[in-house]
Formats: sequence, C-alpha cells, structure tokens
Amino acid sequence: MTMLLTSADHRGPVTGAERALAPDLIRGGMLLLIGLANAANFAFAGQPGLNGSPHGLERILNLLKITLVDARAYPVFAVMFGYGLVQLARRQRNSGTSPSGVRKILLKRNAWLVAFGLAHATLLYFGDFLGAYGLVGIICTLALLNRGDRFHKIILWIWGAQLGYVIVAAALAVLAAVNSSGPAHSMTNSPNPSLAATSYGSSLVHRLQEYPMHTATVLGFIVIVWLGIWAARKQLLENPQAHKALLTRVAAVCMSVTVLGGLPQALVAAGWLHVDEAAVDSMNFLHNISGQFGGPGYIALFALLVGKLTANRRPAELGVPVQAISALGQRSMSGYLFQSVCWLILLAPFTLNLGNRLGSTGLTAAGAAVLVWTISVIAAYQMKKHSYRGPAETLLRRLTY
Repeated sequence: MTMLLTSADHRGPVTGAERALAPDLIRGGMLLLIGLANAANFAFAGQPGLNGSPHGLERILNLLKITLVDARAYPVFAVMFGYGLVQLARRQRNSGTSPSGVRKILLKRNAWLVAFGLAHATLLYFGDFLGAYGLVGIICTLALLNRGDRFHKIILWIWGAQLGYVIVAAALAVLAAVNSSGPAHSMTNSPNPSLAATSYGSSLVHRLQEYPMHTATVLGFIVIVWLGIWAARKQLLENPQAHKALLTRVAAVCMSVTVLGGLPQALVAAGWLHVDEAAVDSMNFLHNISGQFGGPGYIALFALLVGKLTANRRPAELGVPVQAISALGQRSMSGYLFQSVCWLILLAPFTLNLGNRLGSTGLTAAGAAVLVWTISVIAAYQMKKHSYRGPAETLLRRLTY
C-alpha cells in the first residue's frame, strides 16, 4: 500500500464543491472584455482595433474600449493566473503531495500550456497568452511559489513604484497636450499581416513569425502574476467579506488609475480631443502602463460583488446568470479558444469577413463579441449541468495528471 501511495504522489483536479465563486465569476465575466478586444483586432486587421475617424456610436465605442478594455482585460487574467498557481499548489500540499511532487505537477501543467499556446497561435490567433502564461508559470514555480511572506511583500513595493511611474507619465502627457502645436493626429491601427491575410495558409505563415515576438513582449506581466500569488497567499477571494475594506481600497485606487490613465487617449480615439503626434504618443504610453492597474481593480470589484451576492445565500440560490457566468469561468480556456475560432470564421478576410461586409466595422466586432460570449455562457452552463469540465480543461488535466 505504501508503494502505491508513493507512486501516485498527487491528487486529481479540483472538484466543484471546492471551488470559490469569485475567481470563476471573474474569469467568466472578463472573457467578454477579452472578446471585445480580440474581435476588434480581427475586424480591423490590427491593434488597437478601432475606427480612426469615428462617427455616431463608434465615438462612444472607442471611448469605452480604450478606457475600460484595451490593456485592461489581460492583466485580470494575469493576476488570476498567479492566484490559480497558489490554489493548485495548496490543494496538492493539503492532500499530502510532497514538495517535489507539487513542483513536478506545476511544471508539467505549465509546459503543456506552452504547447497549447503554440497550437493556438499557429492555427488561430498570433496574440495568444496561453504560451506566455506557461513560461511565466514555470518561472514562478521555480523562483517564487516557495518563498515566505516577507519576500512576497516586495511585489507591493514594486506596484507602489509603478504607481509613481504612472503619475509621472500622466504629468508628461498633460504637458505634451498643453504644448501641442503640430497638426492633429488621429488614432491609427498598427497592422498585423496575419489578420489581413487573404488566405488561411498565408495567415498561418505570418502567425508563425508574429507569435514569438508577441510572446516576448508580454512576458513582463510576471509582475502582475506575482501580485496574484501574493493575493492568493492571503486568500482574498475565498472570503471577500472578510477583506472588504482592503478590496474597497484596491478597487477605488486601481480603477481610478486605469480609467483616468486611459481617458486622454480615449478622447483622442473618440475624436473629441485634437493634439499633435507627440502628445498622442505620450497619451498612448500613459494608457498602456496604467492599464495594468485594471487587473487588481476589476478583480476587487468582482470580489466585492461576490461578497454581496453570497451574503446569507447558498450557491444554488445565486440565480442562473451568476451560475452560468461562473460556469464559463470554470471553463475559461475552452471559452478563450472558442472565441478565436469564432473570430477566424466571422471576421477574417478569407472567411465571412463580416466587419467589412456589414459596415460599421467597430460596431460589428462589438456585436460579434457580445453574441459569442453569450453563446459560450449558455454552453458552459449546459456543460455544468451535465458535469462536463470543458474540452480544453479536460485535455489539459488528462495530460497533467
């Protein structure tokens, strides 16, 4: 018997009864923002995916997209990825898995994530994050997870320094706007050849060239993942009511930073602010570095919402919409990959190309994002009712365990 237990030095995947609501609701809800960002990139064949000369509702869409979505959605998943690493390691340790066994499982799981990311980027969309998560997960497993609380406080100082950096960038952006004297510069999309390709074969070749560079540029989000590791060690999302004061402060500060930091560029994107190219570049820089605060900001907002929803209620009493969105959160990888399949079918130039065929490309992309997300929520709820984890999650767990 001892030999059998030693050879199976791990426990299987988490059961439904063990899951906390907040992380799943966050992942499920934020997949809508991921969809809004990526669908627009496909529709406009470039980033940030918007109409540079907006009219009517497209002005509002550009304003909201730049302020609340672009560079603000992916940090949420980066924080949640770090949170999930700690949760997985904790469950394994609590079930009696040895430290070396825990490390082996995490390294194996993250190595498979790299493989998933390579397949996703090659076949569907160059802007994959799964591979980057896998690489960062390997680094975190080897260098961060087994450190003490004192060491992990370093990340709070790093984020404090980044807040100071955002304040300086904001001052420079204001100064550039005040001193703007050249011709007005509008927002333009940076083209991606794989998204503009007129055949699937051509798009695949371009993705193989674009993916490595994209992955290299986003690996810096390890500081966002590290914040998730710190939060998970404090178990902030398992019982949000017990951490209400902290979560309220985080939501207020971080959402203020991310919204105000994105607002100048959003006004330019909406066509309501006219400044020269130097000022637009300065605002773009402010937009990007302030976006990382959207990660903890959105998560804190969702956690406070969960605290209200679960006060004196059992999970079965939360209502179908909450249960359905959290079901998607439990299957977030499948939902994420499903979106990429849909964008390729609906928006690529060599398929339905709805963005150009229907006109109002930005509104078409936004409508497609909402529709695809809604379908994925309904599908995830049906999977939950039939106790099916989801295709991507099932495959990853089978390969890991």
